[in-house]
Amino acid sequence: MRIGIIDGHPDGDPARFCHALADAYADGARQAGHEVRVLRLADLDFPFLQDRASWEAPHACADLATAQDLAAWSEHLMIVHPLWLGAAPARLKALLEQMFRPGFAFRPGRNLTGRLAGRSARIIVTMGMPATVYCLWFGAHGLKALKRNILAFVGFRPIRDTLIGNVEGLTPARRQAWLASVGALGARGR
Repeated sequence: MRIGIIDGHPDGDPARFCHALADAYADGARQAGHEVRVLRLADLDFPFLQDRASWEAPHACADLATAQDLAAWSEHLMIVHPLWLGAAPARLKALLEQMFRPGFAFRPGRNLTGRLAGRSARIIVTMGMPATVYCLWFGAHGLKALKRNILAFVGFRPIRDTLIGNVEGLTPARRQAWLASVGALGARGR
């Protein structure tokens, strides 16, 4: 299976747990014989969209071409990101807006059709609060928007998720357990 990974933490500091999770997923997938490509948000340079005309026009950015190539190449896409103010960081959302443009990710017009159908996805979200609080009290609206309004819209199905709460309070043993669990997901391409 061809697995694309988007490490969606905008901070390139290697101490960020999202980076370790992306690496664990990639390592597990490679050890199981999957082909893997990794895209790190912190390494990319691309503009934010400012208007509809820019969104509908072809882009001329090498990093965006790389991101679109990753999406087109992948049979399974994994996105890992921290929860910031209830959703993905703005820079990750900006990347997805640029990647999933009309013509590339969907056919515009009256009958919108996702052009990335036949691919599955997994979203891994780290957060400071307990994951149950995010789901039950806050409704996990940021995650739902990413799943339904972005990934499902362009054709990804099924879309699974893993929520890792209390990330700042995880013991070293608990961090290792999460890394092993995420590595196992990568090995299964799930």
